[in-house]
Amino acid sequence: MAPRVVLIGKPDCHLCENARLTIAKVCDDLGITWGELSILDDAQLADQYFESIPVTLIDGKVHDKWRVDENRLRAALS
Repeated sequence: MAPRVVLIGKPDCHLCENARLTIAKVCDDLGITWGELSILDDAQLADQYFESIPVTLIDGKVHDKWRVDENRLRAALS
């Protein structure tokens, strides 16, 4: 089963690290699966999201770019 929340980012990105921590906290609290993809591993993702990372997807749709707001993420998943 695919994770409900996906973080698209890259290593050594401070905004991605902040997003990762927020996503992990919210998803762990709510018992929701999440995963992560790197634009360095996928040319199509790099073309699509290079200027926008980190990008958060919920159920395959873009939820947030650049920053993840904990309350907004929590509300979207409730």
